[in-house]
Amino acid sequence: MRLDGVMGSYDALLVVSFGGPEGPGDVMPFLENVVRGRGVPRERLLEVEAHYQRFGGVSPINRQCRELIEAIRPHVDLPIYWGNRNWHPFLADTLRRMAADGVRRAAAFITSAYSSYSSCRQYLDDIARARAEVPGAPEVVRLRHYFDHPAFIAAFADHTAEAIGRLPEELRDRARLVFTAHSIPLSMAAGASPWRNGYEVQLRRVAGLVADRVGRSEWDLVWQSRSGPPHVPWLEPDVCDHLRALAKEGVAAVVLVPIGFVTDHMEVVYDLDVEAADVARELGIALTRAATAGTHPRFARMVAELLAEPEPVNCPDLCCPAPARPGRP
Repeated sequence: MRLDGVMGSYDALLVVSFGGPEGPGDVMPFLENVVRGRGVPRERLLEVEAHYQRFGGVSPINRQCRELIEAIRPHVDLPIYWGNRNWHPFLADTLRRMAADGVRRAAAFITSAYSSYSSCRQYLDDIARARAEVPGAPEVVRLRHYFDHPAFIAAFADHTAEAIGRLPEELRDRARLVFTAHSIPLSMAAGASPWRNGYEVQLRRVAGLVADRVGRSEWDLVWQSRSGPPHVPWLEPDVCDHLRALAKEGVAAVVLVPIGFVTDHMEVVYDLDVEAADVARELGIALTRAATAGTHPRFARMVAELLAEPEPVNCPDLCCPAPARPGRP
């Protein structure tokens, strides 16, 4: 069913995402965009490049963004645009097209549900930077965080139930739910939106809500895709380390639920579907992985519901500050 009249004071919807390479030649330029100014060693970039090349140099994220936009389209009365932080279509290019089309005020739906520097503030900074590059760029208003929206929970609950159903019948009731999210530095986690309780607290709330929906009282929240230097503390435990600990406890089956991701990133398909799957196989643990929210019908309709809500309050200026890095105060 279409929600009429949701546009309110907006005359366009802008879907903002991370971006990803769509061919072998895109991978290194994309990674260089992602880490620009962060001093990441070339060796680490080459290591991550190999992850992408294993999948033909193509990240699934851009395809899923296109599919999500088509799933949203029947529910909204607005033209939909799409811009990425790190790869084509870049935000500035999209804003130029929007300005040329006469768009004056757009709502931004960001494919990141939680509060932290990298999952929220960095997107807002990139939108502001892109607007500064484009004469006559439209005003862009970010829609609210939706980590605890019933539709987001419903999408993950459905995908989790489906993943449990892929296990051998005799293991389903005993399978441990292990929720995963991208690890971040402890300094970033500590500074993440204290007025909304922060990244880890939000993730624990989502994990509990999803577990309740599928009738499970026992679950774990773990972390994946750490990329920082060893001496900098990040959120732990790592998903692969946790699988080893569960094996020692005699856990026979695990369902991984990547609640930290709206769509599939390479971190999902490599760190979970390859690395974690390999560890589980070595340990003799039966492992399945739930899908991300992706194009779940309820999730797609949620975007229209967010558009129909009162305009969100702006984040405080000091919300989700960037973490301190070497050479920077």
